[in-house]
Amino acid sequence: MADGVYIDGQWRGGRGARFAKTCPATGGVTWQGAAADGAEVAEAVASARKAFRDWSRRPQAERTAILERYADEIGQRAEAIAEVISRDMGKALWDSRGEAATMKAKIGVSIAAQKERAGEKTEAAAFGSSQLTHRPHGVMAVFGPFNFPGHLPNGHIVPALLAGNTCVFKPSELAPGVAALMAECFAAAGLPPGCLNIVQGGRETGAALIDQEIDGLLFTGSAATGVFFHRHFAGRPEVILALEMGGNNPLIIWEPADVEAAADIAAQSAFLTTGQRCSCARRIILPEGRFGDRVIEAMVDRALKLKVGAWNEPEIFMGPLVSEKARDQAIAFQDKLVSHGAAPVLALTGMDRGGGFVSPGIVDVTGASGFPDEELFGPLMQVVRVKTFDAAIERANSTKYGLSGGLVCDDDALWDRAYREMRAGVLNRNRLTAGASGSMPFGGPGLSGNFRPGAYYAADYCAWPQASQLAPKAARMTAPGFPA
Repeated sequence: MADGVYIDGQWRGGRGARFAKTCPATGGVTWQGAAADGAEVAEAVASARKAFRDWSRRPQAERTAILERYADEIGQRAEAIAEVISRDMGKALWDSRGEAATMKAKIGVSIAAQKERAGEKTEAAAFGSSQLTHRPHGVMAVFGPFNFPGHLPNGHIVPALLAGNTCVFKPSELAPGVAALMAECFAAAGLPPGCLNIVQGGRETGAALIDQEIDGLLFTGSAATGVFFHRHFAGRPEVILALEMGGNNPLIIWEPADVEAAADIAAQSAFLTTGQRCSCARRIILPEGRFGDRVIEAMVDRALKLKVGAWNEPEIFMGPLVSEKARDQAIAFQDKLVSHGAAPVLALTGMDRGGGFVSPGIVDVTGASGFPDEELFGPLMQVVRVKTFDAAIERANSTKYGLSGGLVCDDDALWDRAYREMRAGVLNRNRLTAGASGSMPFGGPGLSGNFRPGAYYAADYCAWPQASQLAPKAARMTAPGFPA
């Protein structure tokens, strides 16, 4: 696919800078074309603004029916979607198949959430009735990430369209390919032209989009970019911002009976999708002593045995990082930890097959100090050893983020404490930190977002409530001191 702009249901080549995406596993070109320039971005927003008038006034049942057909179209193209995602960003095909399935499932969840959280309600009153309805914002700019390039923007676009908004979608330049299949599915489902426009490109295209007269920005990505967006829209409360910005997520493991199960949870939490999930565990917190030693030994054993390979190789657990640049950044981050006093347990290294391939790493940061509280998007597990459970909770909360966290333990009393004291929007017990339900909200405090969680709660930021008092006819008003 070499077209960079999709406006009014038609693809065409962009007029901006040319760019190409290569598969981080094979080096083959997966997408190439020209980005949308500023004028084309403005045209995409204008098209969405024009389409908004009709789309927002359609009956809810009609919008819902189109989105239900979109789910069917996604299902029919699930394998193609999975392959495009894996080729672009490198993750295992089984992982991308799961993403394609989640994209389809998102529609039913979004319809249920819209009814529950942004539907209509009427109550009888002495003067007639009170009514609650919800209204769409207008044109929503959607910025997609590379790690789930279909599922995560889909999680903004679907509830936005259900509510009556129109969207301009800028995919990540690191995973641009799936956008064309999404557009194909929406067109086949009967979505009117202009309701979803797509502008491919990198930083310049994104900058042009946020400079337009949009009504909302729906973003999933890094904290640095999210903070930039927040500053950009300072003083503009009329623009709704929904920012999901990742986390430096802790997982406490506190003396469960099954060490092997604990190591499974830790290793998968840290290394799933090559560590490129915003909910991956970055920090494993363990007690000092023999139990902690045993967990580390078991985690090392798993890391050494994980099968790493190209997306189309059988039985792999990890693919490459999204790019060679990401590989180099992961190694540099590990080096920075070591320079601050961390001790490598199992070094993350670039693999001899090139591309974005790295081996999983484990580094003990117990004796380190002054290192940055940052999210590394890669398979590097930081281990922290502490003397007490109080210290474990304190270390877990020692972060400016708050997206996800977890506790592996058999003790209900310890879980009760963690549940009350750990600061995380997604907090699991004896489960992966990377496991989240689409039927619940997804987000967290601190630099993990701006308190507009997605997933089931995306309905909240896609519509605003309108409260009305309704009387069948005008009647005289009375009040103390008011003339009769």
